[in-house]
Amino acid sequence: MSLHIFFLMTLLTAIAFQLGRMRAFRIAVRSGGLRKLHSLPRHYGSYTALRFAVPAFILAGLVTLFADDIAMHLVWDNLPEQLRTLPEEQAKLMRQVIIHTSGNQSPPGNNASTIIRAGWQLKQLITIILRLGWTGALLLGTLSAGLFLRKIDCTLPARLAMEKFMRWILAACTGVVIFTTFAILASVAVETVHFFQFVSPLEFFFGHTWSPQMAMHTGQVGASGHFGALPVIGGTLMITLIAMLIAVPTGLFTAIYFSEYASSRRRHVLKPILETLAGIPTVVYGFFAVFTVGPLIGRLGLLFDVETSTESALAAGVVIGIMIIPYISSLSDDAIHAVPKRLREGSRGLGATRSETILQVVLPAAMPGIIGSLLLALSRAAGETMIVVMAAGLAGNFSFNPLKSATTITVQMANLVGGAGTFNTPSTLAAFALGLLLFLFTLTVNIIALHIVRRYHARYQEGM
Repeated sequence: MSLHIFFLMTLLTAIAFQLGRMRAFRIAVRSGGLRKLHSLPRHYGSYTALRFAVPAFILAGLVTLFADDIAMHLVWDNLPEQLRTLPEEQAKLMRQVIIHTSGNQSPPGNNASTIIRAGWQLKQLITIILRLGWTGALLLGTLSAGLFLRKIDCTLPARLAMEKFMRWILAACTGVVIFTTFAILASVAVETVHFFQFVSPLEFFFGHTWSPQMAMHTGQVGASGHFGALPVIGGTLMITLIAMLIAVPTGLFTAIYFSEYASSRRRHVLKPILETLAGIPTVVYGFFAVFTVGPLIGRLGLLFDVETSTESALAAGVVIGIMIIPYISSLSDDAIHAVPKRLREGSRGLGATRSETILQVVLPAAMPGIIGSLLLALSRAAGETMIVVMAAGLAGNFSFNPLKSATTITVQMANLVGGAGTFNTPSTLAAFALGLLLFLFTLTVNIIALHIVRRYHARYQEGM
């Protein structure tokens, strides 16, 4: 949608709001005051604006979305027979060439080729379709708003109509989220089933060797490659565990200090500084891991006569742990800070010390929020890619030694999908199997966390 059209439709929406509001005021004056109206004037104005905006924006959006396809279909039908009957791949390439030539500003001459003429026709048709569609959208919105303006009277329930519309909007947003979730899961599951037609599930879940690139050679099938996911699963769990061991105590202790011990002025100064860690790009963390943490681990290994690698799961886990500290500290601080003050005062009044109050009263009461922060941090750690690539490498080693190189599920997914034009080989379909595996992992963690939250919530209610 053109920016000018968007601003014009937004302006007309505001005008429709004012017209509906002014008409409601005029009717109220003629009828004896605002109390005679069923709804407030702003409700009439809001619904008038909706009667313009909804059909206008929907039609304009649809026209903008499908104008290129409609124009290409019309241009393609006017091409010579020998061009329209090309094989699929050649026809696809021909369409791309026509789209590319449509960017020419000057009209073609008499001796121009068929492709250049088709590109110019495509450009003209897109312009005509967009203008007609946007004009129709403005007319449709104006007609809809005008019909509603004529219906405004004292008995029209504009407020109820607005509430009903908002319920529909909320329900539609919820439906989109649910549908998107199931669509993602279904697409991943379908491709995973396709992958298991090439590779045995036993090999995938219990194999010790991960080298899917071996199956990319011509003439090979899935069994010729090595798709054992245990090295990838082990690397993911190890790096995530190291990160959580770094982030959980540091983040929780920081949140407790900010909420229970730090003064208000110190909290307002230090907390934003800590939260800036969440805004640092992951590639910067990757460089920090490569040039600072990795060499430091190597020097410590030499000091204690321990064999280390230039790329290690420990370096990646430590840096990821530093990165997710703000997720735990900030959200946990908000949850702890939201615990009612009377609970603290009641505990102290019964003779408990400050530390006993924090451990026995404040933390259990804030546990749902703390669990939520831990889940967010865990998901962030398990889904990190850039830091792992730079600090831990790409090799899938079936080892529990954090000083060796490792890889994670997300890194392998990016490595398998990157540059893939089609998804019909085991090496590319393996990315979907790994994605489903990661989904099941996060789902299991969420179920366990939900059980813990319910248990603490029940204990908290019993204590009340």
